Amino acid sequence: MKFINYSLVVATACLALVSPLKAETPPANTIEAINVVRQGNEIAVKIDLMEALTSPPAGFSIANPAKIALDFPSTANGLGKNSQLVNEGDLRSLNVVQVGERTRLVLNLGRNMNYKTRLDGKALYVILSPIVRVGDSAAERATRFAEESAIGSKHSLRDVMFRRGKDGEGRIVVDLSDPGTGIDIRQQGADLIVDFMKTSVPENLRRKLDVVDFATPVSTVETKALGENVRMTISPKGQWEHNAYQSDNQFVVEVKRIVEDPNKLVQGSKVGYQGPRVSINYQNGDVRALLRLMAEELGLNAVISDTVTGMTTLVLKDVPADQVIDIIFQQKGLDMRKKGNIIMIAPRDEIATREKLEFESKQQNSDLEPLKLEQFVMNYQKAADVARLLAGLPLAGSAAAPAAPGANTAAQRLLSKRGSAIADPQSNILFVNDIPSKLEEIRSFIKAIDVGARQVLIEARVVEANDTFNRELGVKMNFLTRKAEQIGNSGLYVGGGAYAPPTSTSSATTTGGVTTVNSTYTPGVQTTANALGVNLPSFSSTGGTLALSLFNASLTRILNLELAALESDGIGKIISSPRVITANNVKAKIEDGTEIPYVTTQTTGGAITQTVAFKSAKLSLEATPQITPEGTVRMLLVVKKEEPDYTRAILGNPPIKSSIVETNVVVENGGTVVIGGVFVTDSQNAVEKVPVLGDIPYLGWLFKYKNETGKRRELLVFITPRIVSDKLRFD
Repeated sequence: MKFINYSLVVATACLALVSPLKAETPPANTIEAINVVRQGNEIAVKIDLMEALTSPPAGFSIANPAKIALDFPSTANGLGKNSQLVNEGDLRSLNVVQVGERTRLVLNLGRNMNYKTRLDGKALYVILSPIVRVGDSAAERATRFAEESAIGSKHSLRDVMFRRGKDGEGRIVVDLSDPGTGIDIRQQGADLIVDFMKTSVPENLRRKLDVVDFATPVSTVETKALGENVRMTISPKGQWEHNAYQSDNQFVVEVKRIVEDPNKLVQGSKVGYQGPRVSINYQNGDVRALLRLMAEELGLNAVISDTVTGMTTLVLKDVPADQVIDIIFQQKGLDMRKKGNIIMIAPRDEIATREKLEFESKQQNSDLEPLKLEQFVMNYQKAADVARLLAGLPLAGSAAAPAAPGANTAAQRLLSKRGSAIADPQSNILFVNDIPSKLEEIRSFIKAIDVGARQVLIEARVVEANDTFNRELGVKMNFLTRKAEQIGNSGLYVGGGAYAPPTSTSSATTTGGVTTVNSTYTPGVQTTANALGVNLPSFSSTGGTLALSLFNASLTRILNLELAALESDGIGKIISSPRVITANNVKAKIEDGTEIPYVTTQTTGGAITQTVAFKSAKLSLEATPQITPEGTVRMLLVVKKEEPDYTRAILGNPPIKSSIVETNVVVENGGTVVIGGVFVTDSQNAVEKVPVLGDIPYLGWLFKYKNETGKRRELLVFITPRIVSDKLRFD
């Protein structure tokens, strides 16, 4: 049997610092050769340069995937190639990339390793050493981001920030005073320790950040001074992996949650096989021996059943070790069950039979296991509602979702088939009587749902703006006469009215023998004063007027010319501001308005019956907020503005003018968004004129009247959510 262990070859895309385009001078130094020598458990990498370095290059390391990067300023790549396969111990390969005047050397490792640098003439030595494991239960995996020989006298931390990544990872961002700060990062027990060597921290940054509300694997981040160093302790929860990198003065640690997949031998966030690569030439060898070797390569404890037998032949080159095990499983009909770092390997039928017997045994135990009574004090939820949830029943007042065809309603219960839950509304205590294993599940369930809900204040502004415009322009001309004028001998008269003929009277008075005669003459007059002869055209303007009159000497004929003009402009604004406060994920509704009566008349057999019905005309806001982990608010909104229009009433019943906006938006806390708008424009032009005369250019304005009317209406809805209180949680 020939077994050769090849290491993981990682193709890296190196991030280079690219300066703005400018006229560049040729690099002053050149990497001429790279040699790798294994010395016991250490690996020495010798880098020959054209000129000696004054100080070791700045470097950093990454935990996952494991690699070390060194940056050579003002140095060219003289190797004639960008990659070199090494496969010497845990050093897999090298990548050398030149960008501008800078060259970056990347050492691709099979696992995390410590490194230190040493200058020897024109050569630079990089010594890789394995990480020393402390104890059997916990291992410290250290990574150094800058060598102590390159560290200055003193450094400092400027800021420590915590952010949530787009995939739910926790991101700790540290601003450094300079990129030469020495940083050691390692896993110690359940925590991640980051030490900043020869570094000070201001008093305001010596604190413990509680970041549970960010919904990341990280619970707390504590920063404190430790002698002349600074120690940052990151406390994650559950299964996690970390990644660290540095860019100039910014150091970033990312902690990502690992969702355990029982079908994967190597857990992690990467897709596909992730084990170290191996090359195998296995001719007619024992299957059990090969499985044992692959488990050792993956660092797993394997329990192989005695029923696993047979021989196999494999010729594989550069294949992940976990894929080799998967190939053997498919070839021999095997399967595994993984718990932690222990795997049990057996034929599929044997595992299925064992699990079936285990399930049947648990079922029998649950039927015979004695019941236990436990009480739960509800802090925020109603005990009666929780009891219905445990029994698989819908909440009171909510519509029950239809069950899927063939669904077993008993399987939706959180209680066992013998369990029961009783709620006391007065004390809000829930009494659960069930088997101990179910009580543990119920305890976790109640702890998850019995939390204080965060509240959201939602403010809506409904702004309705009206703009009206009216313009009238016209000329009125009329002719007046004091008496009727006969047209020829036709007997037709123009103007005037009833005509009274002239009269004369006389009287004599004798006084003292003298007789005096008095006579009076009354001419003929028109009984209708100021009779209208011609009026072209008529209008009812309330604007400004200008009148001109022409008349004869006897004032019997008058010609009036009246010019009228009107222009009116009106602006109105109506602002409605409903507000409502509600808990997270709870629907709230607020209404304000009136109900309009509608009268309907029916005739039946000669009898008239009138019925009154009411229809609402209200301003309403209906909102269901949801606070996201990023601190924004997602809202399902329905905004209605209804009002009666009495100007268009039909049989006394006004129509309802309504504006409705229904949408689902995401808004920042305290931010404002416009969720809808309606813009209506109504323009009308009307002209009244005398036929033919009103069409004469310029002169036609004496015989016509023009009216222009414009109306504009705009409706906007603004929404502003504000988170009122933080969620209360008891851990």
